[in-house]
Amino acid sequence: MRGILSIFVFIVVLAGCSSNANTEKQSAGGEQAVKATPQSTSSQKDSIDEYQPNSQVTDDRSLLKAGQTFSDDKGKAVLKDIKQVNQTYKIGDVELTVKEMKLIHLRPDYSMIDYFHVLTHDEEFDFVKVFVDIKNTSSKKVNVAPIALMKTNTGETFDWNKDIYLEELNGELEGGAEKSGNLGFIVNASSGHAHDEQSTDKKKKEIKWIEITTSDVFDQNHKKISNSKKIKIEF
Repeated sequence: MRGILSIFVFIVVLAGCSSNANTEKQSAGGEQAVKATPQSTSSQKDSIDEYQPNSQVTDDRSLLKAGQTFSDDKGKAVLKDIKQVNQTYKIGDVELTVKEMKLIHLRPDYSMIDYFHVLTHDEEFDFVKVFVDIKNTSSKKVNVAPIALMKTNTGETFDWNKDIYLEELNGELEGGAEKSGNLGFIVNASSGHAHDEQSTDKKKKEIKWIEITTSDVFDQNHKKISNSKKIKIEF
């Protein structure tokens, strides 16, 4: 496991992250601004409010209570659970702030089904989404990934390349620079004909917590300067 985390940033640097960044602006119809929780600072609120909707995944910023739904040209999302986290974790000179965690049921628009077929053959599915800020507090460039691995209480484990958002949060971070965005992983996904099993095993597959493991932190010469960190978050 340590080996995976230690070479992660080298893979990102050499191969490059996917360029499917969130550069499209979605029409504002039906959207609501996310309300700050009592614990939130204005900067925490702004980073979510100023977030530009992802080009592949339905915008969920207006979903603040379980049961709420939102539809756009990418599909229909139903919020199943939410946790306002607003906690900052130090990984050497890097500060990782986990703003919120959501469990969302998504029915992608027909035009988006092929995008998700790499990870699941289900026409609709649940995914866990984490909104993060990541900041380099030093003056020197570093390489880091906010989530290199994620596992759930159901026993599922996901590595960074199963992220559905692809918002280029992994890799180089200039001195003093900061990034914000989403990372999401499809949970309880079937690879073919597991629908019946899913429907009869809902209690076992209920998502109660996740544990994320960051990558190690490397300097601009690819030398490790800080160890990875494990963070457990409960709904």
